[in-house]
Amino acid sequence: MQMFPGTDVEVLEEEDVLTDELRDLIVFNDEVNTFDHVIQTLIKVCKHTPEQAEQCTWIIHYKGKCTVKVGAFDELAPMRNAICQRGISAEVL
Repeated sequence: MQMFPGTDVEVLEEEDVLTDELRDLIVFNDEVNTFDHVIQTLIKVCKHTPEQAEQCTWIIHYKGKCTVKVGAFDELAPMRNAICQRGISAEVL
């Protein structure tokens, strides 16, 4: 980071810029999977607490989707794959 003399203006150097932007792991509602199945999946795959998983499941049910995790793509992609392997629709966006 570089400061201009006599000012409060900072210039970010290339290495100061976050290169791996954060993404959302979104789970979508369907008419197939039970609440219990989605809750158990979020606990196992995303390491949610039971309360957090239940809250996300209710949001999925009523809103049609819910961001269940935020992070780097490389962290979220394996979680998305594990969720989809359990028959639940999910995307990293």
